[in-house]
Amino acid sequence: MSEEIPLFEIPWDENDVANAVDSLTRGSYWANGPYIEEFERGLEAYLGVDHAITVNSGTTALVAALTTHGIGEGDEVIVPSFTFIATANAVRLVGARPVFADIERETYGIDPEHVATLVTDDTAAIVPVHPYGAPCEIGLLEDIAADADVALIEDAAEAFGGDYRGRTLGTIGDSAALSFCQNKILPTGEGGAVVTDDDEIARRLDRFRSHGRASDDYFGSSDSGEYVDLGTNVRMSDLVASIGCSQLEKVEDHIANRRRVATRLSEGLADVAGVEPHTAAGRGRHVYQLYTVTLDETIDRDVVIDTLSSLNIASKIYWEPAVHLTQSYRDEYGYRRGSLPVTEEIAGRVISLPMHPALPADQIDRITSAVETGVERGREVDTADRPNPAN
Repeated sequence: MSEEIPLFEIPWDENDVANAVDSLTRGSYWANGPYIEEFERGLEAYLGVDHAITVNSGTTALVAALTTHGIGEGDEVIVPSFTFIATANAVRLVGARPVFADIERETYGIDPEHVATLVTDDTAAIVPVHPYGAPCEIGLLEDIAADADVALIEDAAEAFGGDYRGRTLGTIGDSAALSFCQNKILPTGEGGAVVTDDDEIARRLDRFRSHGRASDDYFGSSDSGEYVDLGTNVRMSDLVASIGCSQLEKVEDHIANRRRVATRLSEGLADVAGVEPHTAAGRGRHVYQLYTVTLDETIDRDVVIDTLSSLNIASKIYWEPAVHLTQSYRDEYGYRRGSLPVTEEIAGRVISLPMHPALPADQIDRITSAVETGVERGREVDTADRPNPAN
């Protein structure tokens, strides 16, 4: 059997190892060591923001951002349903109510026209997602949020290094949540950050991640410190930050290579009828955290997935069911199929293929050939299952 092609591989080198060893062998300050500050300053410089506050996951980053913007009980937050469930769960975790907006058909970003119809007196924030590494229509959402005088918090978990019409994703909203999970653009295994230009939000974030402590010098101080806010312990460890520092040094190379891989994949699929690669629609730089295609309605997606699997090639559906149709959200809020028609249609047709910066040309060609085979089989099955109009 051919060599397995996994959905992703983490790009690492000896510098990652050296940084990790340095952090560990220091023998102290594993919880709040010097790599934390170095990583935060590096993120600020790369993104061009005033503040980057690291935390232990992208989900925590969303919770921290919502909390420090004062969002809680009685508030509504407009989110997409076509996203990883963390986007909506974070809203519920702070006690607010997620209100789902439909998505645009081409880019799969949250639809500004639908968002505008959902704004009420209870709306406290809009949390758009930049799906798969491409920008949503964040400029129009920025205007809607400003007109409604509500917070715009970007879920930029998948889009580190991407841009929207020359503006860096994660720097357009009032704040943004980043993720450094193992398959992200800048991987550290787990980890996240909130970035903002708002000095007061940054101070609240710094306190929130350390139980509301006014000073972050707990481990180097002789006293216990003063606690001025309600918070929790969601700090990033120095070891994780050490890997982040190393990964940040080469993130532009990784992005360039992801885009190179995506170009070859798209070229290989260009003549496969019924397969449409996800696009940034000319709005900016797609960083391809995921390489996703949409199949037309004449193709049985399960057959394509089974064909890839039989050829030892991984694939995955991001995201079905969409969040509003998961059991938790159906039970809690009463959403049913038909609530978000574009979201539901797209969720039923997308499939993500292997993507990582070092994906070799021969494996890319195997993937595109396998997709073509799977599409041919999937179309035959779909056609066979259709009723004959002549009968």
